Amino acid sequence: MPYGLIAGNGRFPVLALEAARKAGLEVVAIGIKEEASREIEPLASKVHWISLGQLSRLIEICHQEHITQVMMCGQVKHARIFSSIVPDWRLVKLLASIETKNTEGLIGGIARVLKDEGIELVDSTLLLKDLLAPEGVLTRRKPTAEETRDLDYGRKIASALADLDLGQSVAIAERACVAVEAMEGTDAMLRRAAMLVDGKPLRLVKASRRRKHLLFDVPVVGPQTIAVMRETGTTALAIDAGRTLMIDRQDLIARADEAQIAIIAYEP
Repeated sequence: MPYGLIAGNGRFPVLALEAARKAGLEVVAIGIKEEASREIEPLASKVHWISLGQLSRLIEICHQEHITQVMMCGQVKHARIFSSIVPDWRLVKLLASIETKNTEGLIGGIARVLKDEGIELVDSTLLLKDLLAPEGVLTRRKPTAEETRDLDYGRKIASALADLDLGQSVAIAERACVAVEAMEGTDAMLRRAAMLVDGKPLRLVKASRRRKHLLFDVPVVGPQTIAVMRETGTTALAIDAGRTLMIDRQDLIARADEAQIAIIAYEP
């Protein structure tokens, strides 16, 4: 039976489909119209397009294609759920039943509905284990003592926020938390932080949830992350080893080295 792949935005679903093709795996992509790129079309065995909110259509496609395992690859902007989503009857019922509409509540609820239909949500990094960050300093430059103090402080804050399912990232300057990520995403959070510090260097910390699975909401960094760090005067990045996807890793590291940005992956 084929795998199903629910494609959100970014390079994550494209790379997952490329890896599946190299491995000779059949994958049916279900692209979210508001998020996914048309780049997925030539890479998947078959592609279906759905809009955000079409939970019944997602289930119908899985049954039609004999899909019993599906992975979620790529981001769906949380803010979009509160702006442009038009839920079908099944999603309306789900939304009314969950206590909180954070990532854990929403995606966890969808996973339960899928399970009731005989569809298992599987590890979103299943096809991309080689892209998970290894532990240690990943760039030529190590964090300075000052940067390390900021990163250590930021990891405590980011971990607490992640446990509350508020966001993955925090921006730190001089051991003060300048900004925390909520629905806007890491890039927007960093740009907001840069406006608040009047030229002081920032440090970025991304934390994974303490949940044991990697079914959804896996932290991702890529060349775009480095571009925004450079733009905002962010000099160091801390991520969780084994739980953070490094998209286009060689390019990412090369750009970080060029910008003299330090990246370190800690044991979660």
